[in-house]
Parts: sequence; C-alpha cells; structure tokens
Amino acid sequence: MKPNITSGASNKPARHHTHSMVLAALFAALLSILSQITIPMAPVPINLALLAVYLCAMVLQPGWAAASVGLYLLMGLLGLPVFSGLRGGPSSLFGITGGYLWGYILTAGAVSLLSPLADRFFKRVLVLSLGLLCCYIPGTLWLMMLTGRGWSQALPLAVYPFLPGDAIKIVMAAALAPRMKRTLKGL
Repeated sequence: MKPNITSGASNKPARHHTHSMVLAALFAALLSILSQITIPMAPVPINLALLAVYLCAMVLQPGWAAASVGLYLLMGLLGLPVFSGLRGGPSSLFGITGGYLWGYILTAGAVSLLSPLADRFFKRVLVLSLGLLCCYIPGTLWLMMLTGRGWSQALPLAVYPFLPGDAIKIVMAAALAPRMKRTLKGL
C-alpha cells in the first residue's frame, strides 16, 4: 500500500494547529521566566508576569492565549517553581496572591478577544488597560476575602504601588506586540 502523498495545502490546518500549540508553550515558558524578574513586596511582589500575559494575549488567538496561561497555572499547581520567587504548588494558587494568578486567565481572554480591534498604539493601550482591570479585580477581591480587609485597606496595599510599573508594562506590550506578531507569524 502506497502512502497518500498530498500537496502542502491539505496539511496547512495541521501545521497552523502545531504552530499555535508551540507558541502557546513558548509563551507559558516566557511567563514562567518573566515571573522571576521580581521586586519583593509584601504581600504581593512586583514582577514582569503581566508583560508576558499581555504579549501572549496580543499575539495568540483567544483559545491559545487562555491555554498558554492555563498551562502556566497548571505547571505551578503541580509544584513546578514557575510563580514569582520560584514558588509553586496549590498554596500559591490558593494563597494571598492566588486571585492575581487566576486573573491572568481573565486578562489573557479579554485582551485576546479585543486585540483585533486594537489596530493602533492608543487602542492597544486601552485594551491592555482593560486587561489590567481583569487581573486587579479578582486579585484584590481574593486578597480582601483572605485577609478580611476592606477596599480602603486593600487598594493601597495591592493596587496603588503597582500602577506605575503596570503602566510601563502596558506601554511596552502595546509597542512590542505588533512586531512580535509579525515575526512569529513568519516562522
């Protein structure tokens, strides 16, 4: 029996699927690496994880962006030291910073769904700012629930100190994402 030799066109969907899968894994690795570039602060450290989430969401299709962040969270849940400070395990996902980690999936989903509308730098900044809210809201609510603090106590602790750094991450992602998308598409 002779193998069925077909033109490359029929393998295009399979190649696209494999390409997307590889990129999702690479973005999960990037998220793991950028999570380690950190400034320790109690109770929530400053790190570059959101930059990786933003780039992932701006480059990948919504399902693949969510899968990439989900893979990162799964690796951490299984105990791999992928979270800030080389932490991993269920205590990280369900501890005081867990809401922010879970918020990464919401951020990736929202940004990825809206990124086709963000054809200009300013629009990308707006979409990424909405993505930041998708991380801050569950993270802050989770922190409030676990610590018994109200809004007035939680915001100065878990949001306000992060705004300048997150603004820089948003500008960086808004500038880098289109170039990264073009480069990765060509691979």
